[in-house]
Amino acid sequence: MNDATAVWDAAAISRSLNRLAHEILERNSPSAQLAFVGIHTRGVPLARRLHALVQRFDPTRQLPEPGSLDISFHRDDLAAPLPKDTDIRFPLDDMTVILVDDVLYTGRTIRAALNALTDLGRPRAIQLAVLVDRGHRELPIRADYVGKNLPTARSQTVQVLLQETDNTPDEVRLAPI
Repeated sequence: MNDATAVWDAAAISRSLNRLAHEILERNSPSAQLAFVGIHTRGVPLARRLHALVQRFDPTRQLPEPGSLDISFHRDDLAAPLPKDTDIRFPLDDMTVILVDDVLYTGRTIRAALNALTDLGRPRAIQLAVLVDRGHRELPIRADYVGKNLPTARSQTVQVLLQETDNTPDEVRLAPI
């Protein structure tokens, strides 16, 4: 990772998550039944953080505990998936699910997540929140909430490091593949 360039530090990530939480509250009425679901791996802690921020900004809103979603068996671009646990302890039916991931790239992860979610229930709506949108979509998918648009070349990768998953200060890096 020596060739990686830090493009976003922990403070910038925190500010962005605060903004995303406010945008989620502004877009969804107080009566909307919101639920957060993070895509493994780094979408899970981001969903937990957004859930906590929404609860802090609107303490009257009743939210179920955030869920986690394993999309391994719904991927069409991975040869041998390593399954993780899906943990959603609330009914998806009639919920507005805020699906959370760290990076939006081709759209294939999100397509797989949509398939996995609808296998589990029928949400009223699914809204997508991502920390970084790097472009290069292969499928017609766009995020409803974006922390940062980070134009990249296909010869680069975006690395999101989070305290919860990487035991290091939060940071977003751009690196050559």
